[in-house]
Formats: sequence, C-alpha cells, structure tokens
Amino acid sequence: MVDTLILVLFLLTGAVTAVLGVDLLPPVLLDRIINLAGFRWLAGGCGGTLALLIGLAVRHIRRLLLRNLEATPTDLLVSRAVGLILGLLLANLLLAPILLLPLPWEAGFLKPLVAVVSNIVFGVSGYGLAETHGRTLLRLYSPASTEALLVSEGVMQAASPKVLDTSAIIDGRIQALVACGLLEGRMIVPQAVIDELQQLADSANEDKRGKGRRGLKLLGKLRERYGKRLVINTTRYQGDGVDDKLLQLTADSGATLITTDYNLAKVAGLQELRALCISELVVALRPEVQPGDECLLKIVREGKEAEQGIGYLEDGTMVVVDGARSCIGTRLRVIVTGALQTHAGRMVFARPVGGSDSAISELAKATDQSR
Repeated sequence: MVDTLILVLFLLTGAVTAVLGVDLLPPVLLDRIINLAGFRWLAGGCGGTLALLIGLAVRHIRRLLLRNLEATPTDLLVSRAVGLILGLLLANLLLAPILLLPLPWEAGFLKPLVAVVSNIVFGVSGYGLAETHGRTLLRLYSPASTEALLVSEGVMQAASPKVLDTSAIIDGRIQALVACGLLEGRMIVPQAVIDELQQLADSANEDKRGKGRRGLKLLGKLRERYGKRLVINTTRYQGDGVDDKLLQLTADSGATLITTDYNLAKVAGLQELRALCISELVVALRPEVQPGDECLLKIVREGKEAEQGIGYLEDGTMVVVDGARSCIGTRLRVIVTGALQTHAGRMVFARPVGGSDSAISELAKATDQSR
C-alpha cells in the first residue's frame, strides 16, 4: 500500500510540474507552439513517466534500506545514529568561525564547498567510529547491565551470550551444560532456528518430526526454568541458509556459537568468531586413561582381529582387549596398554591382567561352569 502511494504521488507530481512548467518557457518558444493544450498534455505525460521511473528507483532503495534496518541490531542502529549526529555537530562547530571570515566575492564559493566537505568527512568519521566502538559507549550509559563489566578495568568480564544452533538444541545436552553451570550468560535463539524447528516438527518424515518436536520441547523447558535468560532474536538476516544467519548474528552480538556441527564451528573459527562444538567438549571432558591403568571392564562383543574383545568405559570410550574374545559377557580386569585418537573419538587398547592365553582359557572355562 505504501509503495503504491509513493508511485502515485511521484506520477502526479511529475505530471503537474511538467504541465505548470510550460508557462515558464521563454515567450519565443511559446509563440512557436501551435497547439498549446496538446503540448501541455505531452509535457504532462513525459513528466509523469520520468517521475514514475524515479519513483520506482526510490521504492527499490527504500526496500533495501528497510531490509538493512531489519537485519541490524537495535543497539548498533542507536550507536550509528549517535555517531553520525556527533560528527555533524562537531563539523558545524568547527565551521562557525570559518563562515564568519570575510572573503572576497570571487572566493565566495569556498564557504559552501568547505561546509559540504566537512559535514561529509566528519559525518562519515562519526559513523565509522560508532560502527567500531558504539556498543562500548552504550555500555557506559548502562553500568547496571551485565555487559558493562566488559568495559571495566579488566578485573572481571561478563559472560558472553550464547547463540544456540539447531543441532545443539535437538541434541539435548545443552540443557545439562546450562544446569551444571558450564554455559553462562544469555542464550540467544535466532528466529531462523525457530522456523527450522517448526518446519521439522511439521515434516511428513517421522524422524524429522521427532527431532523438531524434541527441539521445541527443550526450548520450552529452558524458557520455563531460566525465564528471560533465554532470548528469541527476531532479526531477519539475509543469507543462503540458517548457518549464514547464525554466523551474522554471532558476529553482530559478539556472542559464542554453540553447535554440534563440526564444520560450522570451523567456519566460525575462520571468520574469527567464538564457537563451541559440544562434541569436541565431550571428548575433551573424557577422563584420560594412561598405559598401566587397571579397570574392570565388561566384554560385550568380539573385535575385528582374532581373539579380540570389545568393551566400553563409563564415558562410552571403546576399549579393544587382546585375547578376550572367549570372555564375552563377563567382567574382566584389564590393564591399559595404549590409546589412539581418531576422527570418531578415542580408542583404548588393553590386555587382561596376567594376560596369558592359558589364563584367559581358564577364565572362560570357569565362566562356562558357573553358567
């Protein structure tokens, strides 16, 4: 409706201006016009068409500006506006004595030229400084906020907000991390993630539908337990996918991206953004077992190589036990002989305590007799 009104106003303004402008033509040209009424209609049509083209360009520019404004956080908009105003104010204060200088008539054009150039230079400079340091200045005006600690004397820093990825929400472990205090600060959920979860929840595929509903249920629990600490960011970012919008929001808010997507975490690192991959955190928090450590392990299945048995530690780490295939289904005391880090996780190698084949055979026979 607004776009249509703008085009109509441009069309009418151009047509009326062209029609009334015919009377401003020199009398010599007016005397040469045979049909003045027809010339007025022709001028009105040309003026209206030209104004309509200008209106289309203005409408396109207006839409671009609105998209940029919708994708820009409020605090950044305020800081940019303040920086621009301060730059223009400083430019005009410096111009006051220059404009009062008596100049000859031939150099009179210098005053408006200096005024235009100085306003552009100082305005752009203020805008650029606000772009870089605007949030810091705004925090100085709200010392009661948690972010105000970031501009303190370095004694303490506030926890950065956390942007939650779709995969991290569906994974579910984010709730335990927040509950035990490993993730502090506000949790930001972008609107693009909400839309993606809703799309999954409405999917015809049963697996996708279950993931979407599980993610929405988790967000409901976080909202119920932590209240305003969970923030839904409604900013509409432009991008090819949800990952691009997540990276834009993380960059604009200075937050830490929480995800289980290994590739997304690496892309964030390449863009010098803070990211935490939950899968990497789980691997890092696993207890380290060193060669020589003993543990009681249940052998659950056979290994790939001959006489190998497979067991698992409490944290899920797979342990390959040499010579334990005959002990499947029993608990066996083993001693760690080595470990190997792979792309899928950590693999531990071990052997039974006293690990001779005869001892293993005797243990297997004893197990069979007890059964």
